[in-house]
Amino acid sequence: MEYNTDRTQLIMPEYGRNIQQLVEHCKTLPTKEERNEMALAIVEFMGQRNPHLRDEENYKHKLWDHLFILADYDLDVDSPYTIVTKEELAEKPRRMDYPSFDNDYKFYGKSILQLIEMAIKLNEGDEKDALIQVIANNMKKSYNVYNKEHVSDDVIFRHLKDLSDNQLDLTGLDSLDKSKIYYTTSRSQNNNRNQNNRNQNNNNNKRKNNFQNHKNKRR
Repeated sequence: MEYNTDRTQLIMPEYGRNIQQLVEHCKTLPTKEERNEMALAIVEFMGQRNPHLRDEENYKHKLWDHLFILADYDLDVDSPYTIVTKEELAEKPRRMDYPSFDNDYKFYGKSILQLIEMAIKLNEGDEKDALIQVIANNMKKSYNVYNKEHVSDDVIFRHLKDLSDNQLDLTGLDSLDKSKIYYTTSRSQNNNRNQNNRNQNNNNNKRKNNFQNHKNKRR
């Protein structure tokens, strides 16, 4: 009995040993015409064995790339696509630039900076005021999560002013509790909470009445 540990190692295990053996046999065929014909059949078989690849863009191109990988790039056939060389495949991708922050406020994140830039460009008015207050509230949440401590509103106002190059200023506001966005949100949350409580009480009363009516009928 032949064990897998005694066989040659599979280059791409997801295709299985049968396809690997077909590729090896294709390499031994004497004429290029025969090799081309068998290579096409192998690619079709590979697609059938891995139907999930059909959902990917240019999946045929990927199958042909896999064929040459399975053949260790030692396969003389005509490919309908440009053949990726072993050197190109082994080449490491370019290191992606990671956004960095050169200030002491990196815990606010890039999204806050983008919102600040957007608020600066807005014309003066209610929309700009509301956005500034939203930014300040989110800055406070981010500060508390990152530093694991409570922060006073005047610190947030000072940070907002620094990050916006003195173009966004909430220092005239006593606290975020008195901002329009905070007041509106809190009032809406309280209204929803009160409505839920009223609905719950009504449901409880209905259940009690139904139970009492049922008891009275049984008497």
